[in-house]
Amino acid sequence: MARRATLRASDEDRDQIAERLRKATGEGRLLAEELEERLEATFSARTYGELDAVVADLPGVTTARRRERPRPLAPGPINVIALLILAPVIMSLMLAAAVIVAMVFSAWGALLIVGWLLFGRGQRSCWGPGRHYRRSLHTASQWPARRAPRPWI
Repeated sequence: MARRATLRASDEDRDQIAERLRKATGEGRLLAEELEERLEATFSARTYGELDAVVADLPGVTTARRRERPRPLAPGPINVIALLILAPVIMSLMLAAAVIVAMVFSAWGALLIVGWLLFGRGQRSCWGPGRHYRRSLHTASQWPARRAPRPWI
């Protein structure tokens, strides 16, 4: 890649250097005669090396272009008002989402409870050794008699 000093300068670069020279004159760093000489040299310069030589003894920013970065928003009254308005809205949306998620996952439990209440609560079954019947199907007179416990031998 070519060195910066040998690259050709644009009209915008020359205008920036001229503005820098005018600013230096306003600060008292240059005399009016020096300003005229340097402005002539600036507008006749073809490369960055020639432009750098014109402002080499002046303090300030280099002639390389710097891209301005976007500044972060400063907290002003409008930002604070927007934050006060949007914070409850965002919180309520998050709460609504949490409730919906909880309802979706708890719906299966609710279905199980409703199913047990509708279909399983009234029927009592007795599943013991040798008993494979439901008591709700038999009347009290049909129940088999209880056996006496066996004595220990």
